[in-house]
Amino acid sequence: MISPFPKSTSLAGEGRIVVKLAPNDISSLESITYQYPLKLISPTPTAEQRSVLIFLLSYGGGLVAGDQVNLAIDIRPKAKLSIVTQGHTKIFRSITPDVVTRQNLKVHIQDGAALCLLPDPVQPFESSIYEQTQIFKLTADASLCLLDWVTQGRTALGENWSFGRWIGRNEVWFTTEDENTKDRLLVRDTVKLDSANRSIGSPSLRESMYEHAIVGSLILRGPMTKSLGEFFLAEFAALPRIGARDFRSAEAREKDDAVPKSRLEQWRSTRLGEERNKQIIWSAANVRGCIVVKLGAATVEAARNWIGSMLLQEGSIEQHFGEQALMCVR
Repeated sequence: MISPFPKSTSLAGEGRIVVKLAPNDISSLESITYQYPLKLISPTPTAEQRSVLIFLLSYGGGLVAGDQVNLAIDIRPKAKLSIVTQGHTKIFRSITPDVVTRQNLKVHIQDGAALCLLPDPVQPFESSIYEQTQIFKLTADASLCLLDWVTQGRTALGENWSFGRWIGRNEVWFTTEDENTKDRLLVRDTVKLDSANRSIGSPSLRESMYEHAIVGSLILRGPMTKSLGEFFLAEFAALPRIGARDFRSAEAREKDDAVPKSRLEQWRSTRLGEERNKQIIWSAANVRGCIVVKLGAATVEAARNWIGSMLLQEGSIEQHFGEQALMCVR
């Protein structure tokens, strides 16, 4: 029997999202398509929404060995898109090292447009092999907030950086609509965690993680994340330095401690205590106009609470994208 329906032009694991600005100045979906094992869900928009919200999912809650996902996103001028998940992206084990699970993301963000990608962490299972490439091309007035993080695995089953290989690469490019102008690479952030191919005498992958349960990168670029980037740089500059000494007299210290602290100073003091107690380490740097924050923590929840606290304290992500954009870091 001949099917009356035309053949699908998309391949397994392929998806595409196009977001535009509607005439009422509300961001809306122009189109959204996906094929198994990729799944995309967008709740019904409301008049109060500050950005289009899309859940990036996979059938069964994870990617089976050998799955290939390719997602393309186009955000038209002045539109805004938030992407979240409904839990850890699980990477199931590979039977042999040559069976690789892959995810590829290509994003084009046009002038005045913005993307906020704050997902739950990736959770590679024991013996899994995973590679991820995310490429973002931004015009001069485009904005990006990207969080990419990975955990040690399923601690309840005793997993502790016991996967085979995890490779994550993020690239941020400056682009223009001029076909005669070449795109310019701003940031290439690559993390390679390999438990098998290690130099003789070098520590194991587990030992090299220094008891951290999670590591990650936050990358910020553009006018909508400018104040957030400045906030991270200022807070990093205010961190106590190793070997720093307080040369004030005891009397001067007591006098300064008696002065009422601002809300920001109170919040910072509490945060610094949590960073010490929960073994949270982080850094921030300006790289060709992009703010790159690297972080690690002894527990997944400590990292989630820390990044959520930073974003909520500064406030611009919620202001531009809405509180739903932050649901994975609360």
